Amino acid sequence: MIPKPQFTRDDVEIIREENMYKRFFRVEKIFLRHKLFEGGWGKEIGRELFIRGNAVAVVFYNPKCDQIALVEQFRIGAMNEPNGPWLFEVVAGMIEQGESPEEVARRELLEEANISPYAMETICDYLSSPGGTDEKLYLFCGLCDLTNAGGVYGLPEESEDIRVHVFAAEEVLGSIYSGSFNNAAAIICLQWLHMNRDRLRQTYSE
Repeated sequence: MIPKPQFTRDDVEIIREENMYKRFFRVEKIFLRHKLFEGGWGKEIGRELFIRGNAVAVVFYNPKCDQIALVEQFRIGAMNEPNGPWLFEVVAGMIEQGESPEEVARRELLEEANISPYAMETICDYLSSPGGTDEKLYLFCGLCDLTNAGGVYGLPEESEDIRVHVFAAEEVLGSIYSGSFNNAAAIICLQWLHMNRDRLRQTYSE
């Protein structure tokens, strides 16, 4: 078993914080020092932190028909990607105060794809880029009937323009490393689905 890290939050001293930017997201500069592996305390350092908050991502799968649904939408951070800024992704959304990750996952599936899952499985949670942001993602697999899935959805007040596609699972899972997917949440969800696909078909196809 992998051991826990040697140090904890108690081994970090926050000296001061500066609010650098605050709108929909915010950026803080944190001055701190922390304990060192060879003993003692390190010198004061400053680190910028992008305060983004927590989010969920959901891959939706139909075990009876062995189908996967993906969403396609514009992403500003992908403007310079070779295939352009429209990405194939799993459904995702931000967690608001007082909401559980699974509640958000179910809400986002309805808003972005007009689908209500009949079962949900937890995949994992992870820090998206802990060297510069506090964002944590909670990943799920939503078991859904995709018979009538497809179309364009999203909230107009949030300028969402989201197209839902349904594919044969073999087609998607055979393309994980082809360059079709260039975001971590989609790749992790699809890797998990690839490993658990037989179990899901056996459990939920009856």
